[in-house]
Amino acid sequence: MELIFGLDHKRPEREPPEGIPVSLLRQGRLPLPNPSELEVLRHYTRLSQQNFSVDTQFYPLGSCTMKYNPRIAHELAVQRGFSRLHPATPARAQQGLLQCLWELQEWLTALTGMAAASLTPAAGAQGELAGVAMIRAYHRRLGDSGRTRFLIPQGAHGTNPASARMAGFDVSEIPCGPEGDMDLEALDRALGPDVAGIMLTNPSVLGTFERQIAEVARRVHAAGGLLYYDGANLNAILGRVKPGVMGFDAMHLNLHKTFATPHGGGGPGSGVVAVSAALEPYLPVPRVGRDSCGWCWETRRNHPDSIGQLGGYGGSVAVLLRAHAYIRRLGAKGLRRVSAYAALNANYLLKELQRAGYLAAFPQRRAGHEFVLSLQDLRETTGVRALDVVKRLLDFGIHAPTVYFPQLVPECLLVEPTETESRATLDRFVAVMAKIRREAMETPEILFGAPHHLPVKRLDEALAARRLEVAG
Repeated sequence: MELIFGLDHKRPEREPPEGIPVSLLRQGRLPLPNPSELEVLRHYTRLSQQNFSVDTQFYPLGSCTMKYNPRIAHELAVQRGFSRLHPATPARAQQGLLQCLWELQEWLTALTGMAAASLTPAAGAQGELAGVAMIRAYHRRLGDSGRTRFLIPQGAHGTNPASARMAGFDVSEIPCGPEGDMDLEALDRALGPDVAGIMLTNPSVLGTFERQIAEVARRVHAAGGLLYYDGANLNAILGRVKPGVMGFDAMHLNLHKTFATPHGGGGPGSGVVAVSAALEPYLPVPRVGRDSCGWCWETRRNHPDSIGQLGGYGGSVAVLLRAHAYIRRLGAKGLRRVSAYAALNANYLLKELQRAGYLAAFPQRRAGHEFVLSLQDLRETTGVRALDVVKRLLDFGIHAPTVYFPQLVPECLLVEPTETESRATLDRFVAVMAKIRREAMETPEILFGAPHHLPVKRLDEALAARRLEVAG
């Protein structure tokens, strides 16, 4: 009651805790705030307004698909019948949940053109590791222990070489040609009896579709290797092209990029893995199956060649349920619209930004769902860097695109508008980018000091990472 009404009466004196030196005891009253409910509400509302989020701002963060996700998926995932189930509930008492998960397995298998799937990996990076581990298990089962190397194209995601190394493989990089396609001559030189496989995504992080993918698959398979597909860019081909048809043997899907779970902020993810028939025995467990009593969890007892269990239970169930709701809500036609609008928005934005004076890294190529700009011309003529441009974007309420990745493009911006943004939003982004380019040419000092209108000004990124301070 003292804190509620601000009364000034004193509490009865207490004996100091035994064993704590007097010098360490607080002598005065604890300086706690005593705000009203309205003041608390305003405080936290102001804090929320200082954050960038996809609910309030355009978020063209390349290769990350920071898109709006429909609220119906969240509402269905937190229904009491799902949210109150303990993970260790016997299968016979969670038939509704298991049916949803089994349906999701089947849908994702069909969407990818693969033979089977496992829902258990908790994030894209874990899905990558699972995929590489399955390829390793496959070669070892064949007695081919000499395959100790993975190939990684320049247009692959940065986690790919890390996943291969974590699984115990050496890594060789394959360069890209001038139009973004893989250098097939370099691929031929890299292939050999020690190659376990290749990791890539299509479209790549260059924003271009690998037009030679069928030939890449043929050459890798002829050399005894397997193909791993990084599903982070699945938005670009959803419902149109299947990785299994392209020749891939294993892949992961980022449900938190493509299938309706909010992305970023350290929240839950899901890196579902799908494989060809040859790799099906090695899928991680538990998997959802069916027996005479209904749906059930299948363990290593059912799949003795499995690479094992990746987490405590059956994956990030709330994320999986969101994906189930999203796919059921959109249907096959709706999923095709996802890729149509993702590609349409990216190509529209690319052309408009080129008209505004920006240089495309691959001007002769159509964008997938994202594209790469090079600001090297601004750097050479004005000293303005890509980092300066994106810091200035924050002043206009637009989150920065990805910068300096992929690394083979100098002063690059990797831009992904996503399929959920309107033409009006894209036009405003173009107008702001055009204004920033004019500022760079006429008054570059404005960009050097940006952002100007945020609670926190420009930080020394390296120092901030080394000396993290989170106290309020």
